Amino acid sequence: MDVNVLESFFDDHHSRFSKETIRSYRLSLKQFFSFCRKNYNEVKATDIRAWLASMEEKGLKKRTIHIKLSGLKSFYQYCMEENLLKKNPMLTVKTPKKDDVLPYYLSRRQLAQLQELTRNDYQFRPIIETLYSTGVRVSELLQIKLEDIKWDTRQIWIRKGKGTKERFVLFSHDCAERLKMYLKKRETNSMFLFANRRGGPLHREYIQKNFRNFSTSLGFKVTPHTLRHTFAAHLAEKNMPQSFIQDLLGHVDINSTRIYTRLMDHARQKQYDLYH
Repeated sequence: MDVNVLESFFDDHHSRFSKETIRSYRLSLKQFFSFCRKNYNEVKATDIRAWLASMEEKGLKKRTIHIKLSGLKSFYQYCMEENLLKKNPMLTVKTPKKDDVLPYYLSRRQLAQLQELTRNDYQFRPIIETLYSTGVRVSELLQIKLEDIKWDTRQIWIRKGKGTKERFVLFSHDCAERLKMYLKKRETNSMFLFANRRGGPLHREYIQKNFRNFSTSLGFKVTPHTLRHTFAAHLAEKNMPQSFIQDLLGHVDINSTRIYTRLMDHARQKQYDLYH
């Protein structure tokens, strides 16, 4: 395998790919060329299909296979752009559809364990309560300003979420009490609801790092996005109409909510099984 071509590919995409993507693509390409034992310009679609079949035989998940093939697809796209090849061997290879995985969410018991773990954490307990109570994305949470909160009606204005759709989200009485306590205690003067010591919004990585620690302590995975799924699932258990949940989640595209429709059916089934 021509190592120089591979290195040029990664050099050219260095700023576009995340570290995780580079790591994943490097591994995929290494595995493919070890399997194929051909130079990049000798590879045929049949070689890629043979690799695909070998991964399926090993029982790899469709999602994993999809990730591995996307590394190869990106590499051959680059080869075509750089005129290193006349024909793209990936063109006639059908990638398997990803497994339709239901969003992972916490049971009420797991949520209670997370709340108990952070009970004395003056900053993260209200963060968890806000994420769960409103269903906002972590990027939206970090941009909430004090002026966006309507305390009398318990609403928060999410100015521009993903897809630039503005919306109002609701928060519970318990969440309101925790936020008021937090604001009274904090020493930073800031226009942001959750601020760092310099008054700017908290950093996303700081939130993620703390959630990784919570996951380790609890023995189950929990991320800010898990709480968004949990918000949707728990509302579904209460039979809230899908269109309301869609509005609260701020989904512009109905397709984004389809997975939640299945999640709702799953949540209701779990609820039904509890009582029968």
